Amino acid sequence: MKILFQGDSITDADRDRSDYHNLGEGYPFYAAKFIKEENPDMDFEFINLGISGNQTKDLVDRLQSDFIDIQPDLVSIHIGVNDTWHRASNRAWLGNDIFEANYRKVLSEIKEKTNAKILMIEQFLLPAPDKEYFRVDLNGKIDVERRLAREFADYYIPLDGIMAQACVGTDYNHWSADGVHPNENGSEFIGRVYADAFKKITEKQGG
Repeated sequence: MKILFQGDSITDADRDRSDYHNLGEGYPFYAAKFIKEENPDMDFEFINLGISGNQTKDLVDRLQSDFIDIQPDLVSIHIGVNDTWHRASNRAWLGNDIFEANYRKVLSEIKEKTNAKILMIEQFLLPAPDKEYFRVDLNGKIDVERRLAREFADYYIPLDGIMAQACVGTDYNHWSADGVHPNENGSEFIGRVYADAFKKITEKQGG
């Protein structure tokens, strides 16, 4: 089974880009570890093509080479925070309609040109005081993702809510120093959530 991780720096996580089987130090590493442990009789190929700094428009640009040509059995996508962050300094927010068009293009092409199951992972923001104002833009884009998930996803991880829950009784710094990039604790936590989602996807298809 070929599993493709796609996204931005949260997925990239300092991977060795000369080898797309190198999963980096983030949630893909832990997700693969847990999935292999729980499915010892299955053969897996794990591919990480997350690129630090990417926005939804960059995934559109990479559609052929980094999605369609790979022909994965399962593709997961975690994208969106840079669509907000890269415009936050002057609040020149990207229109939600453009964000949706970009993301819709990616999802549509995957549906039309591959047989991959789609796992959408919601972007998230932890309560870091210096980034709280991101919510002005980010919340609307999360709403867009949820609408798209109902249309395209085989499974959806509502990670913003899950991480908000994880910060109740536990300071956000336990999971991330800057509220966006998970540390080892956060990456392992998200990897576990991913592996649980994988189990539900395979149960759905009788795998």
